[in-house]
Amino acid sequence: MTRARLSLVSLLLMGVLAACETVEGAGRDIEDAGQAVTGASQDAQS
Repeated sequence: MTRARLSLVSLLLMGVLAACETVEGAGRDIEDAGQAVTGASQDAQS
């Protein structure tokens, strides 16, 4: 029973870590898109 619990906890932790990396990457992509929009709007104003 202990081995099964350890396996389950390990799988859950790997899933959480993978989700964190995915969210971090998405955050970077959104930030880059926001900077592109900001740059385009500044160019349009000039």
